[in-house]
Amino acid sequence: MRREAGEVARRDPFAWGSLLPASGLIPPRPAPERRRLGDGARLAAASQEEPLSPLLRGRRDALSERSAAQQHPKVSPLPCPGCLLARQLVYVFTTWRSGSSFFGELFNQNPEVFFLYEPVWHVWQKLYPGDAVSLQGAARDMLSSLYRCDLAVFQLYNTAGASKNLTTLGIFGAATNKVICSSPLCPAYRKEVVGMVDDKVCKKCPPQRLSLLQDECNKYHTLVIKGVRVFDLAVLAPLIQDPTLQLKVIHLVRDPRAVASSRIKSRHGLIRESLQVVRSRDPRIHRMPLLDASHKLNSKKEGGGGSDYHALGAMEVICSSMAKTLQTALRPPDWLKNNYLVVRYEDLVVDPIKTVRQVYGFVNLVVSPEMEKFALNMTSGPGYSSKPFVVSARNATQAVSAWRTALSFQQIKQVEDYCHQPMAILGYERVNSPEEVKDLSKTLLRKPRL
Repeated sequence: MRREAGEVARRDPFAWGSLLPASGLIPPRPAPERRRLGDGARLAAASQEEPLSPLLRGRRDALSERSAAQQHPKVSPLPCPGCLLARQLVYVFTTWRSGSSFFGELFNQNPEVFFLYEPVWHVWQKLYPGDAVSLQGAARDMLSSLYRCDLAVFQLYNTAGASKNLTTLGIFGAATNKVICSSPLCPAYRKEVVGMVDDKVCKKCPPQRLSLLQDECNKYHTLVIKGVRVFDLAVLAPLIQDPTLQLKVIHLVRDPRAVASSRIKSRHGLIRESLQVVRSRDPRIHRMPLLDASHKLNSKKEGGGGSDYHALGAMEVICSSMAKTLQTALRPPDWLKNNYLVVRYEDLVVDPIKTVRQVYGFVNLVVSPEMEKFALNMTSGPGYSSKPFVVSARNATQAVSAWRTALSFQQIKQVEDYCHQPMAILGYERVNSPEEVKDLSKTLLRKPRL
């Protein structure tokens, strides 16, 4: 099987999923032997000695039916007949700079959850400079493997080459992953203790074989993957429809103007991804210019340069994909019903306890007092972080409105032009003047249609 898998991977790296085990379910435990003589045996013995009263006869018939049901159970609704409980698989569907790192921590910190942060990053790096749309199939195939705890798929996209084995510390986001940085893989932390991981500490953990991390994956009932590199919900449809996976999707959204502002702020760290996204734009569409004639590309105030161009240009692809997904969610097909939840970042930071309870309820998790305290603390920080790729406590009000003082009016109108459809569905109001933008007493949030 291993030789066959290697041969298939060399011919077609996206065919790996066809060799995976079909079930991600927990096998049933054998029932303990019954050593005591039960009511049924006593009634059977009594029935051979003397006729039964109507009461005892009724009890005997009921016990016989129960025994028959245990010996010949009805077909299980689970894909694996006889399995005790299906695993809960979740995909956090979002885009860059939507607060997804913080949102992911709500699962990374949960002692009951095995969490992976942006694993499709490896696909984009290995297959660069492929554009965002062309990489969607490869992304789905990787997710299909990971949801079955087949972590060997990481090796297929190892940029160091097939001859060098990837370790736990070579996985993107490993330095803040609670499972990788905790016992038994590393003595630095304990998974059952809620608290942020210091990446400097975790980087000192011993690198472990992926097979050991795979063993840990198989111990967890709930597996959550957060990603920004799947653009269309339809890409995940085969995984949602797969009865051996039963995937649920949490769609984390944020005001596109805030996303654009944050993209510009972190533009140098995202330039490679922005290029891959911009390459996916339809060249036949006539577009209004990104900047007006009076805007200076090298303006220090606005950030300027080609990185700004790509940061804003990527919003066209992101919002077009978002609009398509939201239209699907408004009129959900059968495979999406009860398997999709949209969460606004603004609601999360303004009312974290309510939102966390809603999210956890959707994926059948219990909110502990420790997790509620963690969520509350992370949204009650002193300010808005100046470090775009670091998860830290934030001031909720500043997190929601920072874009209104960071973007020019021209940039705001450009984003609104690209994103008016998803903004209308999600309850983000457009602005009509620079004065309206600067008036922070006026909220630009209303009730979403979803």
